[in-house]
Amino acid sequence: MNTHTHEIKGYGDIKLFAGTASTSLSNKIAEYLDKKLCERDIILFANDNLFVKLHESVRGQDVYVIQTTSRPVQQNLMELLIALQTLRLDSAARITAVVPYLCYGRSDKKDQPRVPITARLVADMIEVAGADRYITLDPHAGQVQGFFSIPGDVLTASHAIEDYIKENLLEKLTNPVIMTVDLGFAKKGRNYAESLDMPIAFIEKRRVANDSNAEALNIIGDVNGCDVIIVDDEVDTGGSIAQAIRLARQNGARDVYLAFVHPVFSSNAAKRLSSLDLKGIITTDTVPIPEASKALFGDRLSICSVAPMLAEVILRAHEGRSVGELFDE
Repeated sequence: MNTHTHEIKGYGDIKLFAGTASTSLSNKIAEYLDKKLCERDIILFANDNLFVKLHESVRGQDVYVIQTTSRPVQQNLMELLIALQTLRLDSAARITAVVPYLCYGRSDKKDQPRVPITARLVADMIEVAGADRYITLDPHAGQVQGFFSIPGDVLTASHAIEDYIKENLLEKLTNPVIMTVDLGFAKKGRNYAESLDMPIAFIEKRRVANDSNAEALNIIGDVNGCDVIIVDDEVDTGGSIAQAIRLARQNGARDVYLAFVHPVFSSNAAKRLSSLDLKGIITTDTVPIPEASKALFGDRLSICSVAPMLAEVILRAHEGRSVGELFDE
């Protein structure tokens, strides 16, 4: 009787696939890892149906799909889900959804009767589509992690923003103060303040309706005669930022800077932001900013790439090494 000995192997090679919403970021990640992006067809038919086809087999491989879920949200989300299922049906050994910006992050709880928890639904869809793991950055609410049953790495881009401020801004600032646009971001704001060794101020505001408008009330803390760095996780319409700048000015602030992770920029947000009295804007490339919007900001806009961090996390996940060590955790 013949006996066969089978060598037990781990996952195969790293295979990187880029969604259409994260082409530039995916290219940077691939360059960092000295890999080529895998070829694929992603076609949007005239009836708005999407079609995904791989150009090579991924059987037994360790696959990473990089796709942010910013606008157009439903199309980008469906593209991610279809890509995940395509990889699952092609027998990939392990599939990781790399979602720099995770949509529906604000729909994280039932805070009124007869409403959904859509963030949970999105997590379920990503799992059912075929993801074994996920990687995301700065979700709007921490409890989003609990909506996934699969393991994941929830990262923050604040390290990249803090490094940029230390290297390029710190020496130019007078009495710098970190300020958050609401109390909900107070804890993360404290992390910025601690890392940068600055005092902190908070805006206390109350949301008065289900729309995106909120009424800013007052500042807790002192910004008089200080350069202010407003920090947030994402900028959507820019309404809260406009209020924050106005309040800071009314309270005697000097130059005002804005630092945030996700440049979501709905409707005319970029135009609104560019018209505000901001000395500088620091953000990341989790969401691609259209060239026309970049032109509005000119040299006031600084974009810190999250590609090196995501690439390093992908490499560590592939090799089974600690991700926490990256951040001294």
